[in-house]
Amino acid sequence: MEELLKYEGLIYSVISKYSSRFDKDDLYQVGMMGLMNAYNHYDQKYGTKFSSFAYYYIVGEVNKYIRENSSLKISRDIIELKKEILKAKELMTQRLGRNPSNLELSLYLDVDENKIDDALLATDEVGSLEASMYEEKSYDDTSPTLLDLRSEIEKLSEEEKRLIMERYYHELTQMEAADILGMSQVQVSRKEGKILQKLKHNLVA
Repeated sequence: MEELLKYEGLIYSVISKYSSRFDKDDLYQVGMMGLMNAYNHYDQKYGTKFSSFAYYYIVGEVNKYIRENSSLKISRDIIELKKEILKAKELMTQRLGRNPSNLELSLYLDVDENKIDDALLATDEVGSLEASMYEEKSYDDTSPTLLDLRSEIEKLSEEEKRLIMERYYHELTQMEAADILGMSQVQVSRKEGKILQKLKHNLVA
């Protein structure tokens, strides 16, 4: 157990974005369960760092807990507002040459800024839970190919890893990822293409 406590930071990094909605101690216990499951399934022969391997188990347990305990309900109005926001964001980005702020979106759409924030937060959170690349069925998949991919992702720079996380874990569009990462949609598209080529090259090398 003492050995596992060295990876507490990994648990806190996963649960940090949910601690405002759920009890932090409960999330920690769930994350620890994921960490222990990872420890029981880890095999050094695959050459994957334990921290990289454990991350997916922790995320799996936390997302499972949130799915089962979330009281978040998405109304049709929120979904429709999200669609309007994305259309407005694309149009304003073309006109401004940059991503608009939520305040600018609220003025353009004549919608309270808090509603803009709520629509983005609600739909993004549910989307990340329901359409996550870390679905529970994949956590026990310790095939060499999957672990090789995880290992190569771990080798990416922090900026590259964050872009991949936003696009393929949170399932954001390039426009949404650009807004979060402080880039243009074109920059995200170019960087994503280069990252995928790098991963493909390293996996077949």
